[in-house]
Amino acid sequence: MGASEVAASPAVGLRDVRVMAGKRCLLTVSDLQLQPGRLVAVLGPNGAGKSTLLGVMGGWIRYQGTCHWEGRELSSWSVTELARRRAVMMQQSTVAFDFTAEEVVRLGRYPHRHSPHADEDALVLEAMRAADVVHLRQTVLGVLSGGERARVHWARAWAQLECPGWPQRRPQAAGWLLLDEPTAALDLAHQHRLLALLRQACEAHGLGAVVVLHDLNLALRYAHEAVLVCDGTVCSHGAVRDVLQPQRIGAVWRVQARWLDDTATGLPYLVI
Repeated sequence: MGASEVAASPAVGLRDVRVMAGKRCLLTVSDLQLQPGRLVAVLGPNGAGKSTLLGVMGGWIRYQGTCHWEGRELSSWSVTELARRRAVMMQQSTVAFDFTAEEVVRLGRYPHRHSPHADEDALVLEAMRAADVVHLRQTVLGVLSGGERARVHWARAWAQLECPGWPQRRPQAAGWLLLDEPTAALDLAHQHRLLALLRQACEAHGLGAVVVLHDLNLALRYAHEAVLVCDGTVCSHGAVRDVLQPQRIGAVWRVQARWLDDTATGLPYLVI
């Protein structure tokens, strides 16, 4: 593949992907192409294959087929290279030791230890500010609530990509965030804070973000695109409102939905 072809390639591309568990097929993706600068919501019922899709993109689930990152097959990336270009927040993140919140956030900087940022301390602090956990910096992670722990891990991923404010940002520092149900344990204010920051970073700095969500209205408000996963198959991908049509919602989730427009903001939302 020539340089011009690489430049024209989508940042993340999956083609003819299958994930097997013995003889059972967990996920099939015929063709999915994602570009940076977009917040992509991955939606679907429980057990549909959303986390499996994220795992294929992130490189921690084995698959058949092709998954390219920035024009290169995913398997050709070293662990360190990939960690510098994408950060992950899992549904469940455990820490084996009694690390403080700040120490956990600093773990996000480990892939950059051989080429540190000009001001590592300021970057870590700014990531903690973004996640609203500065006041917890010296608190041991194990005593925090589920929502507080989630925000600490969000700050870790945010720091890993040098996202917060991008002070003295290096070329290609934006990268990708892969987040599996990051809002599940968060209160309403922090759900909106996280997704608003993500969307702003995508639009202003070229970050790519793939976020598994269950709240369709959060997806409508903040995501640029949606990927709908149904029964182990990527069945729809496009602009969020195009994907989340009431008829399709009824077929996939078996609930009735209808559109309303918020008269204050002009934004559409779904009543279910």
